[in-house]
Amino acid sequence: MYYTYMVRCEDNSLYTGMTNNLEKRINEHLSKNGAKYTKSHNAIRLEIAWRSKNKSLACKLEYQIKNLTKQQKEKLIAGERLSTYLSRKVDCRRYMLV
Repeated sequence: MYYTYMVRCEDNSLYTGMTNNLEKRINEHLSKNGAKYTKSHNAIRLEIAWRSKNKSLACKLEYQIKNLTKQQKEKLIAGERLSTYLSRKVDCRRYMLV
């Protein structure tokens, strides 16, 4: 399994990433051993994550989410479906909310 996720930072920014071990990766972000961005912006919590079958699907979703506006990302976190913004870009049925 692979995961695409969004992490909230202290400055209210959102970091989007992908991994095959969600718990380990989130702990890395929170302990400042994760991505360069979350080291300097202080990750505070996991906001949302989606599970997919393989790395390719996870990477595609990560790319598409990174291209959304902050407002659209916030709506996904609030419960909006992926298909609202990405139905023509990825097969949203291939991703399960964790």
